[in-house]
Amino acid sequence: MSRDAGRAHDALAIFAWLSIAAALATIALKSAAWWLTGSVGLLSDALESTVNLAGAVITLAMIRLSARPPDENHAYGYSKAEYFASGFEGALIMVAAMAIAAAAVQRLLAPAPLEQLGIGLLVSGAAAAINLAVGTVLIRAGHRHDSIALEADGRHLLTDVWTSAGVIAGLVAVGATGWLWVDPLIALAVALNIVWTGYRLLRRSALGLLDRALPTAQRQAIAAVLHGHEARGVQFHALRTRRAAGRSFISVHVLVPGLWSVQKGHDLLEEIEADLRAAVRGSSVITHLEPIEDPVSHEDYEL
Repeated sequence: MSRDAGRAHDALAIFAWLSIAAALATIALKSAAWWLTGSVGLLSDALESTVNLAGAVITLAMIRLSARPPDENHAYGYSKAEYFASGFEGALIMVAAMAIAAAAVQRLLAPAPLEQLGIGLLVSGAAAAINLAVGTVLIRAGHRHDSIALEADGRHLLTDVWTSAGVIAGLVAVGATGWLWVDPLIALAVALNIVWTGYRLLRRSALGLLDRALPTAQRQAIAAVLHGHEARGVQFHALRTRRAAGRSFISVHVLVPGLWSVQKGHDLLEEIEADLRAAVRGSSVITHLEPIEDPVSHEDYEL
């Protein structure tokens, strides 16, 4: 691994440690808020924060694994490890949702009065502020470093903020009206929201592991690069792209006049590969040279 890549992964690890610290702080605050009030809504919020902690720990582990350089058995590196982090976090979210729903149903069947709402809401609001700040930082870092694990962790934290906001609003309603059933209903709504977040994380991880093509904007950038070289009498086909977390892979066949020398064709391929790497940051490019006059060159149907 290059020195620059090593520094980038060290930075990602620092952000993962920040997420772990935020999860520990919010678990303590939300648990205190639940203990003070007895609110099942706040309990659901605290349970989701335990998922945040587990997800942050897995994110750190997978970021360290993805930093390993390619080896004999993993020629394309370990970058896909980040998909396991977001997938694992999605699965944990589903488990937390079931636990929250069970607690909410039990409280609906047996309502209980809430206590010290003012202090509890203040403590829960402080935890939400921590998640908002750290989640925003993680998403920005994930975009900057092309880390799906870090971005997924940040988006989960922001989802937690909306969850906390809903719980707080529900508790305010309980305090104003005395309707105890509002609290468990809010907890059930939190569970549904968590399920949706978990589904999106699992879907994104699955699509990544299935070698989905690069996003449309990047494919358009690739097409623009290839089109710019066609004026030189060359053609392209068998273009394939895929994404593995922060790495992008591009392969393409380049058809040139058969009378070109090997050196001239090689020089063209070097230029095309450099242009593609400039157009798609962090990409690995593979090209294949073929004579444009040979019909066999145009019969790569399997590609």
